[in-house]
Amino acid sequence: MTTNPPVMEMRGISKSFPGVRALKDVSFACAAGEVHALVGENGAGKSTLIKILSGVYRPDSGAIALNGQEVHFRHPVEALRAGISVIYQEFSLLPERTVAQNIFLGREPTRNGIIDYGAMEAETRRVLTLFGSSRIEPETLVADLDVASQQMVEIAKAISLDAKVVVMDEPTAALNEAECEMLFATIDRLRERGTAIIYITHRMREVTRLADRVTVLKDGEITARFETTPAPETIVRAMVGRDIADFYAPPATSEEIGPVVLSVRNGSNVFLRDISFDLKAGEIVGFSGIQGAGRSALAMALFGSVPFTSGAVTLNGQNAAFRTPRDAIRGGLGLLPGDRKAEGLVLMQTVRDNGMLTSRAFAPLGGSNRRNGFASVDSIDALFAKVDMRAASYDQEIRSLSGGNQQKAIVARWLALAPKVLIFIEPTRGIDVNAKAGIYQLMRELARNGAAIMMISSDLPEILGAADRILVMRAGSIVGEFGRGVTEAEIMLSATGETTMAGAAA
Repeated sequence: MTTNPPVMEMRGISKSFPGVRALKDVSFACAAGEVHALVGENGAGKSTLIKILSGVYRPDSGAIALNGQEVHFRHPVEALRAGISVIYQEFSLLPERTVAQNIFLGREPTRNGIIDYGAMEAETRRVLTLFGSSRIEPETLVADLDVASQQMVEIAKAISLDAKVVVMDEPTAALNEAECEMLFATIDRLRERGTAIIYITHRMREVTRLADRVTVLKDGEITARFETTPAPETIVRAMVGRDIADFYAPPATSEEIGPVVLSVRNGSNVFLRDISFDLKAGEIVGFSGIQGAGRSALAMALFGSVPFTSGAVTLNGQNAAFRTPRDAIRGGLGLLPGDRKAEGLVLMQTVRDNGMLTSRAFAPLGGSNRRNGFASVDSIDALFAKVDMRAASYDQEIRSLSGGNQQKAIVARWLALAPKVLIFIEPTRGIDVNAKAGIYQLMRELARNGAAIMMISSDLPEILGAADRILVMRAGSIVGEFGRGVTEAEIMLSATGETTMAGAAA
């Protein structure tokens, strides 16, 4: 529990939109040097609360105070000038401008009326070095940076503005494990500087790693406050009213697991070495490993994006060493990418159009893909219902759906082609805990209907809870296989090649 007085305090905040009460009498505060986690399902009211804090919305009632003084923001610029900086999941950087230009956008230093680029780049370098990001050059175009580096630029921008309160909204949604650790180290430095941090996430592990306090929002109201960070199970129960164990479907029984569907023997390419494993009908096989272990490279090799250069792959006994993704799809493979917005969806198109993308691509010219059973709009609508994909209308743009429903739309798209093997990469990234349960149940149902499921995930509890078997990869090879009942420690030791947990943590 923090003993510092609140830097920011929201008291009795309420907000309604036509037909919807978004927030009711919400009070929330954050102190200097504190990480206060704000958690809840999608639609709980978190985004509305933050938009009120940052001046996007004005509350119907209630008050906001900074350092004890009441403030009234009419525009986000006013909140920013007052010291409140929000780092959204979708970055607000300009890709065709440099790092320095983005950090000082609208407040460039001048000399004799001319922008002083030297001073701007020097100050940018100083701020970046403060947080261990000296590898990022001020003159680099933002478009040329990876996601983690772009996030560091957002944080540097907040620091250069002397932000007293920094809000991070799902900051790790697009980061790998190593990048997450970089972010956590940066958050620790912000805490040491006395910055108040509001941290929004669906990942309970991050809450227990970072948070000093936790507040739970549900249906626009505070349902729980924790002055010290409790176990993840306690937080989840406060959010959705059930235990973490209830989110995973029962494992496959021996009777439900069928014959080998996909077999790989001695598969190798520039990223992979001597890969051998089998996938059976009716089972979910989890692939675990640290960043760079080769899990995504394996998915790309199977899917024909970066094919194996040696070895053998068979699907139901037939050669399946696919050379292109189109061949893989025709052969019976489906792949749900790790970044659904960038790689799996056309955000400006409708829900229905996104569901029909693959079927249309493989339909005969001017016709429909009757060979795989897909023949009409009614068919995809029926598949949406089957996966419990919820939308006000299938004619609305898919970008307006929650992450969980977007993911289900992609699953329905593949079901239209009846794949024999489905590869899920980071299946629940950026999805709230209740929606995660729906994805796990859907994966299990697909397996019970005869599909072989390959699940690649960086979330160890997810791997342990959802998979029937776990294969561990390291340096492009499969180095371990485990059944249910394995511990996180055993997987980490295998993934890192260490003999002790201290070594694995390092």
